[in-house]
Amino acid sequence: MDKGLKGYSSGMLGVLIFSGTLPATRLGVATFDPLFFSLARAAIAGVLAALILLALRQPRPARSDNPSLLVVALGAVVGFPLLLALALRHVSSAHATVFVGLLPMATVIFGVLRGDKNPRRLFWLFSLSGSLVVAGFAMGQGIAVSLADDLLMLAAIALCGLGYAEGARLARRMGGWQVICWALVWSLPLMLPLCLWMLPEDFQQAAWPALLSLAYVSLFSTLLGFFFWYHGLAQGGTASVSQLQLLQPFFGLGLAAALLGEHVSATMIASALAVGLCVLGARRFAS
Repeated sequence: MDKGLKGYSSGMLGVLIFSGTLPATRLGVATFDPLFFSLARAAIAGVLAALILLALRQPRPARSDNPSLLVVALGAVVGFPLLLALALRHVSSAHATVFVGLLPMATVIFGVLRGDKNPRRLFWLFSLSGSLVVAGFAMGQGIAVSLADDLLMLAAIALCGLGYAEGARLARRMGGWQVICWALVWSLPLMLPLCLWMLPEDFQQAAWPALLSLAYVSLFSTLLGFFFWYHGLAQGGTASVSQLQLLQPFFGLGLAAALLGEHVSATMIASALAVGLCVLGARRFAS
């Protein structure tokens, strides 16, 4: 298996893991305060990351890498989860999906700004087309528009794209799982005390669905998913592999159909196929 295909395979596993993030977050913030939920997912993942680094006796990152790790922490660990949780108090997962469709382009733009090669024009055409298909499909589900929540989602996507691009750049020399583990550890001195300070008095009485949603976003969305995602971006190229996230909403809906018996419409199938073609086209012209 060549390097590009390995990157695509790893990136696809990351996207599959991330596909449960939106519904799990929406379920969690229905019970927990969004700020606590975001702090808790980062704190739990940070403790696990510290244990992994200690168990595997990983050396500390070079001092020159610390600013980039802080950027990753700001974007992927703190900024995106917090702004997403705040927005999902009032908007549906379908509404958020409109903005998730912009994430691959945001990742590539920040990647180019941080030194990656600018893809060919046809890449941008396929990437934009895929984003428009995702947005059109989400809008067809029936969504209400809120300017404040839309601004929160735009800010979340911008920070996430920055965190993804910076993490991919670091992962080329540090390794994907090391990048997210160190970013989580660097954020832990802030996130853990704040999480404990905001811990609800009735936390132990919280409903199991809310607790399971917190466990999912902590272990999978904030930690393990990035093992595969950053490795995929580093191996397969940020521009090419980032386009796989266009498929994330459809994986999420497929998961809901498989586990909850939700209806899979012909529109969903057609949209997913169209996005798949856009992803393949973007990969063809990514370099």
